Amino acid sequence: MIINRIPSFVNAINLKTLISKSIKLHDFLHFYKKSTGHRSSISKPEKVQLVDLRRANNCEIMLTKIKIPLPDMLSAVLALDSSVLDIDQVENLIKFCPTKEEMELLRQARSELYQRKILIIMVTKKCLESVNRFFFLELMKVPRIEAKLRVFGFKITFASQAEDLKSCLNKINAATKESWKYTSIVKESAKLRQIMQTILTLGNALNQGTARGSAVGFKLDSLLKLSDTRARNNKMTLMHYLCKCTFVLESCWILLMTLFTWKLPKIELKTLAEEMQAADKGLKKVVQELVASENDGAISLGFRKVLKEFLDIAEAEVRLLASLHKESGGNADSLCQYFGEDMVKLLLTKILILFMKTFIKSREENEKQAEADKKKLEKDATKEVPLAKKDNE
Repeated sequence: MIINRIPSFVNAINLKTLISKSIKLHDFLHFYKKSTGHRSSISKPEKVQLVDLRRANNCEIMLTKIKIPLPDMLSAVLALDSSVLDIDQVENLIKFCPTKEEMELLRQARSELYQRKILIIMVTKKCLESVNRFFFLELMKVPRIEAKLRVFGFKITFASQAEDLKSCLNKINAATKESWKYTSIVKESAKLRQIMQTILTLGNALNQGTARGSAVGFKLDSLLKLSDTRARNNKMTLMHYLCKCTFVLESCWILLMTLFTWKLPKIELKTLAEEMQAADKGLKKVVQELVASENDGAISLGFRKVLKEFLDIAEAEVRLLASLHKESGGNADSLCQYFGEDMVKLLLTKILILFMKTFIKSREENEKQAEADKKKLEKDATKEVPLAKKDNE
């Protein structure tokens, strides 16, 4: 029978005497401690490290810098609210999204501890070594959190990137009318074709007896390698020799004036093409996440609404950029087709202008060398005159 209260006839002194006479108190306490020792070890959960310590520390530093409560942070992500989080903060959050391996370990550990009937507060605070208020476990509550963060980052930067692209494309298209004139001059230049034919003939002559000795054409960037091919005396390059050909010299001067008066925008079409591809890729990721989030439930309702509104605006903007980009690439594409080159891999106008600059430099070097040779001949001639007089005497 269990006694809930001490009877009135038993005072504290009698109780102490009674206990001391009936059992040894020391033995009783020793026995009690043994029986509850296992219970004590259960209440103190074993420490399990599932997240790399260095990664956890870096994550805590990152969260300290953001200085936004975790619930507010996740709410801002799901609302795609750029007034709460900027692009740098979003990119940092992406870096510390739990990996598949980390999520699996966290799920397994949480499941095992639930089976042992250990409270979740013990799981998150002690056993799982979570970072700054259960950061990893909280992120796992949001389906595909990393994909959502990447879409959020794209949304933040899209407006400024689209505006920059539009500005660059408009600058190129402003010169379209003038560009067509110079494109036609280059394509219809008989003198340019003559120069190319001469270079091909010289190249085949040098490569005679090899597989390259019967070429029917060459890549345009080979024009920049003419200065690398040297004569046996190592003093003259193939470009120097080309400059000595009278008709080539005259033709190059005419072509030079044409290209140098062509006011090309200082923007690389290749770079613009890469930026356009990045915009298209980002837009596809937005569509993918919008479709995937249909099955997320209530947690993504606000996210889907904001994302759908952004997608409608972004798609219209990208269509406009694609139209401007197609227009801007028309002239360069026409020239590239003429030379049989790939527009993306070839900076055509840069190669032609650099070829002209190299040509000018080589021509000037030829003139200096001719002047030096002339002075040497004059000097040698003055030395021979006294010797002739001495022989006559």
